[in-house]
Amino acid sequence: MISATPESWQLLKGSDDYFASLIENFQQAQKEIYLETYIFNFEAKGEQVGQALWACAFRGVRVRILVDGVGTPNIPNYWMARWQSAGVECRIFDPVSSGNIWFPSRWRRMHRKLCVIDRSIAYCGGINILDDWFDPKLNKMIQQPRLDYAVAIKGPLVKDIHRTMQQQWQRINIARNLKETQLQFTLEQLKKVNFKWRKNEGKHTHSTLILRDNLKHRNNIVHAYLHAIGTAKQEILIANAYFFPSEKILRAFKQAARRGIRIQLLLQGHYEYIVPYRATKHIYAQLMREGVEIWEYQSSYLHAKVAVIDGRWTTLGSSNLDPLSLLLAKEANVVIQDPIFANELKESLQACIQAGGVRIEPSTHLNRPWGQRWLDKICNDLLRLAILISGKRYR
Repeated sequence: MISATPESWQLLKGSDDYFASLIENFQQAQKEIYLETYIFNFEAKGEQVGQALWACAFRGVRVRILVDGVGTPNIPNYWMARWQSAGVECRIFDPVSSGNIWFPSRWRRMHRKLCVIDRSIAYCGGINILDDWFDPKLNKMIQQPRLDYAVAIKGPLVKDIHRTMQQQWQRINIARNLKETQLQFTLEQLKKVNFKWRKNEGKHTHSTLILRDNLKHRNNIVHAYLHAIGTAKQEILIANAYFFPSEKILRAFKQAARRGIRIQLLLQGHYEYIVPYRATKHIYAQLMREGVEIWEYQSSYLHAKVAVIDGRWTTLGSSNLDPLSLLLAKEANVVIQDPIFANELKESLQACIQAGGVRIEPSTHLNRPWGQRWLDKICNDLLRLAILISGKRYR
């Protein structure tokens, strides 16, 4: 457990750390657990999390789980029946079929990874309930785990995270009830439901919850990054799984580099989806021309979405710097301003760069084969076309 200080954070690297911390606190839960995750996979150690949640509900703890309809299209029948028998409440956000996933309106996914236990401890990060040693595409264990992070939080910020998750759960239940009774409410009517949305105005001097959704928090994460990059004085270190920043963020990176700020980007070296991976490579050159260092993580899959700026400002969460996260999905990041925590995350990232990172040299990148250049451009154009089809402006 985290020590009971007024506000404290514990950096968790990978699912090994994250699952162990979750399960320990699940076992001590007395009243309620809220969990949101894009993916809930029951293979390997994911099964231990599922079992711990069942045990909590079985002994009377209220357990509410929200998963995404694309990341987790269904819960296995065995687990759903087992959970329901114990009283676990599980909802699937916006389930989709194989046909309607191609409609842009269905691209608005619930991508958050949050958890609150007894309103006393909260978690935020990029780690799904998916064992980092398991590859669901290959359906087998892998030799090196995904690189990812989460943070366990105690203090005033827990209240904000709990409120956010409780409101999301209420909205899901309203939508479910409307569907069951076949009532047609417009989005504007749904917005008028009596929820007391409250922006976190930075009253907690050390940490802040930053949301992105399609209602009242459309640009919060973008603005947080732009402000942090724009006011950087020394260095910027970012690890991001899907990196396809808007023109504003690209411009902020370039301006920071021209001010003499050292910028290091740790990006995917092994890809899960070829289009975003190759599209990102198409923008390498314009960043490297300004002196931005680009490293690709080769040890395994990189799934992290974290940043450290000037040895004090850090962010961890679910949001990539790409159009899906910044234009469409529901995301949640935590910003922590603390030099000790920032140094811990920075040291971990630097160790990953040294152990598994390969620096992309400008000369090598510019002289890559023509076939790779054309593939990069085609993927870049495809991604921009998808943005255009979505009807969103990504500038």
